[in-house]
Amino acid sequence: MNVLVGDTGQISLGHAGFLAIGAYTTVLLMTRLGMPFPFALPIAGCVSALFGFLLGLPALRLAGPYLAIATLGFGLAITQIIAHSALFGGHMGLVVPDATLGPFSLSGDVSKYYLIVGVAVVLALGVRNLSVTRVGRAFRAIRDNEIAAATMGVDVAYYKTLSFAVSAALTGVAGGLLALMTGFISPGVFTFTLSLMFLAMVVFGGLGSIPGAILGSIVMGYLNLEMDAFQELPVLGRALEDFSERFMSTVGLPNFGWVVTGMLIVFTILLEPQGLYGLWIRALKAIKRSKSADANSSLPGPGAN
Repeated sequence: MNVLVGDTGQISLGHAGFLAIGAYTTVLLMTRLGMPFPFALPIAGCVSALFGFLLGLPALRLAGPYLAIATLGFGLAITQIIAHSALFGGHMGLVVPDATLGPFSLSGDVSKYYLIVGVAVVLALGVRNLSVTRVGRAFRAIRDNEIAAATMGVDVAYYKTLSFAVSAALTGVAGGLLALMTGFISPGVFTFTLSLMFLAMVVFGGLGSIPGAILGSIVMGYLNLEMDAFQELPVLGRALEDFSERFMSTVGLPNFGWVVTGMLIVFTILLEPQGLYGLWIRALKAIKRSKSADANSSLPGPGAN
């Protein structure tokens, strides 16, 4: 998501669809073809990249809210296709078979944790290296000013489509890892609210920043868990639950936590557009300036002996 939204400046509300494509492709390759998980996972990323490329083609003519609506429609369509297809298990979903990595079993939580962390580190380093290449510079040029980028010789159509493909590939790999972690997948997992959560993580953590995206995902995940616990409070929790059921159930928002999430996004855009990572960088610079000022004040004056 950060590659598409943060680096290229394209809005997407359909990344839950790419996550579903990666998850279901991984499981089907393992169950139908007997493919080992280490081979199924990258193929799932490639399949998601293909769908991202295909979505990027018509999206070239769209921008802003129109692009957001188009990607939202894509995500909803993928979920409905999965829910009404026997190949994907319909509403009942699919059970993920046991996976191995060579001689090592991936059935335990600890082994899954280390695998997910390892893959995440590799992908983060890959995106970091991509950002300093010609492709990454082209992405940022399009984000800053499409007309100026085209004037400088950047193929805007090509790099926009490539951005969709790269972002979809990364999300597809995440979908395969999600399937491995949960052991079961169903259409109800890949909802519109999940796409909103992805966008919130990127905006809250810091657009265009890999550390910011990681920080945003950690903080938003923690806040989501805390809000669930908050709604279990005897009086206030019940009031929030009633409010959610009365005013929010019609738009598919499951709990009051989404109100908090929306407020955080608005405040982040207004007060600190660079998100938590930008706030962290500003704090470090302030501390550095303070130390430098203290060091200068401790030096003797020109007339001191």
